[in-house]
Formats: sequence, C-alpha cells, structure tokens
Amino acid sequence: MTPSRSQGLAPTRVVLPAGVTLLVKPTDTVPAVTISAAMAAGSLHDPAGGEGTAQLLSTLLDRGAGARSADTVADVLDEHGVSPTIAVTRHATTVTCDCLSEDLGTVLEVICDMLRAPSCDADELELGRGRLLTTLGQDHDSPATRSLETAMALLYGAEHPYGRRPRGTPDSVAALGRDAVRAFHERWYTPDRLTLTLVGHVDVDETVALVTRLTDEWSGTAPADPDLRPPPEARRQRQVVSMPSAAQADIVYGFTTIPRSDPAYHAYWLMNNVLGQYGIGGRLGRSIRERQGMAYYAGSVFEATLIPGPLLVRAGVSGDNVDRAVAAIDAEIALMAEEGATEDELASAKRYLAGAMPRSLETNAGIARFLQTVEQFGLELDYDVRLPALVEAVTLDDVADAARVALATDRAAIAIAGPYEETP
Repeated sequence: MTPSRSQGLAPTRVVLPAGVTLLVKPTDTVPAVTISAAMAAGSLHDPAGGEGTAQLLSTLLDRGAGARSADTVADVLDEHGVSPTIAVTRHATTVTCDCLSEDLGTVLEVICDMLRAPSCDADELELGRGRLLTTLGQDHDSPATRSLETAMALLYGAEHPYGRRPRGTPDSVAALGRDAVRAFHERWYTPDRLTLTLVGHVDVDETVALVTRLTDEWSGTAPADPDLRPPPEARRQRQVVSMPSAAQADIVYGFTTIPRSDPAYHAYWLMNNVLGQYGIGGRLGRSIRERQGMAYYAGSVFEATLIPGPLLVRAGVSGDNVDRAVAAIDAEIALMAEEGATEDELASAKRYLAGAMPRSLETNAGIARFLQTVEQFGLELDYDVRLPALVEAVTLDDVADAARVALATDRAAIAIAGPYEETP
C-alpha cells in the first residue's frame, strides 16, 4: 500500500494480489462513489486484419457477465440507478459509472465480472456488430471524422496503430467472429492490466478488502504491449476526401510532437493553449473565426501519449473557404514558430490552466479521470500538488523552443474532407 506523499488529493494506491492496481480517494461531498475501471486494452491491441476487435468487445461487456445474463445485468444496474459508460481509446477500454455508497459492493461486483468474464453471447455479438457497423457508416458520412482519420494516417502511416481507423472498417468488423473476440479478451483482459479507481464516500481499508475479495480468483498475465514504432520522418502532405453532399469542409492540419514523458511537456501544453485553445480558440480562433469570419470553429488539440503524440489544428469552413483557411493556418503556425508567445499570452495561459485544474477536480468523476491519467503515465501521486509549479516554471524561451521544434509548415500533414475538390 503506497500512500501519497502530498497534501493534495493524497489517494491511496494498492497493487492487489491478483495484480489489479487500486486507487482510492475518499471524499465527503455526497454519499456516492465514482467507479472508473480502465483496462489497458484498446484499439492498438487489435490484431492485424482484426481492426475493431476492441470496439466490438466493448459492446458486449454489459451484455452478460459471469453468471448473469444480459437481462440480469441490466436489471441489477437499473435497480441501483447505474448507467455505465464504456469508452475505447487507443490504449484502454474504460468502464465508468456512479453509484450510491451503500450499493458499491453490488455494483462493483458486476463491473468486475463485466471485465473478467463477459459472456460474449453469439446473438449479442451480432447485435453489437450491427451497432458498430452503423457507427462506421455514420463516421463515413462525417467530414470531421474522415479528416481526422486521414490526418492520423498521414502522420503515422496507415498500418501504424495510431494511423489505423480505431473502430476498424466495415470489412474487418464484418469478418470478426466470436472466437476472435474471446481470444482478444483472454489475451489482453488480465488483472495486471486493470487500474480501478474509486472516488467518493468510501473507507480505504474496507474498499481494499472488498476489491481484493472480488478479484481474488482472477488470474493471468498479459504479454507486453505491441511495439509502437515512432512516427515516420515528417514532410508536408495534403490529402482531400471529396464529400460533395456535406454541409461544410473540415480541415485537420497536424504534426507529431513529443511523448508525455518528455520534460518539455508543460511548455508544449502552454504553447498549444496560446495557439489554439485559450478563449474561443486562441490565436487560430481569433484569426480565422473572428477577424476573417471564415470558420464555424477553429482551434487546436495537443495529445502527448506513450510515443510522440499529435498536435492537431482543426477548423470547419465552407468549401469555398478551404484554401483561405489553410493559408491562414500556415500563417499562424509560421508566426508562432518564429516568434513564440508574448508575455501577456503566456501569463493568460498560465492563469487559465492554473484555474482549470482545481475546477476539474471539484467532482468525483473529475478526480477519477485525473488519477487514471496519473497512473497511465507514471506521474506520481503528488502530481496535483506539483503541477502548478511545473506550469509556472515554464518560460517564454521554453514556449518558443517548443514552437520552433514542433511547428513547421513544411512538415504539416493536411487533411480536408467535405464539399471541396483539389485544384490540379
């Protein structure tokens, strides 16, 4: 049992005999608990040719588990007012829900069974496949999704786990059988890959004893994660996905940057805030949306992860404004790379981020999300206490260095999807 060294959140971290990592943070705001169960098995674990396996399995987790049928699982959760949210990212499948403190034992037992022993019933699998194929059809008709998927394939390569479509393709999903889904579960859903975070009206010792009992008979060790090669050497690329009937064109203009473990992370975080997040889209929003009136939305997203992650500028414009919008993004990127941020911009970004963190930790769910991130990237249990000083220590030179290294118009991958045709 490893208590936090901080005076902040001070969660308790325990690695249980089965291998489950348990994080517990008592709060007394309401007599309820947020459960966040993150299994380190996401779309990057899909086998080659089996893209979409993690997504399809996620649709089955609450459709029968352990000795309970799909109807029984639904009845138990409904009786206790619980509606789990199941989400799949590249690296994890996460089940999240809230329940009353008095119901924690029952609800947690169901959640653990969902992850340990989903039924993977053949009929439920076909229903899940149908829902996933419907979602893929909606993705195909979405300029925002098509441009994002295209940009990620340009940045990482279509065969890289980051460059593949995370939900798979209609062909790959249609080909997935029950045996393949069960084999994926057996390979990757092991107790040593589960981080269970409980935040709310709980007693630490009682919670440790409860989760130990619920996971005591769960065994197995997963193999190492698939090897994630670094992204290829960047060069300027541009690809258009023509969608004549779409209402607008969506632009994704991106770069690969740094892994989350890089000491420059906080400088990149602040640089991106200035570029495309502060206010209603930072410099990009002020230029493209407000001053030039071209975009329905404009901004940027920075995602540092286990390997160099993407920084993506995103904008939605009419088809007639695509070329002007790309030129405006080029100009803002070049200016940031050349000059960095101003003193006022950096100070504003620091104030914004310093104020945003306490607000994000005002709810049990917010604390659970934060603690899952801390565990995923090995940030140490006192990260919430250290974070303000880490942000404040970033200098103008640090931001300028981040911009100079990350942002270069001749290395940008540009994807456009919508009512637009590339000019020969």
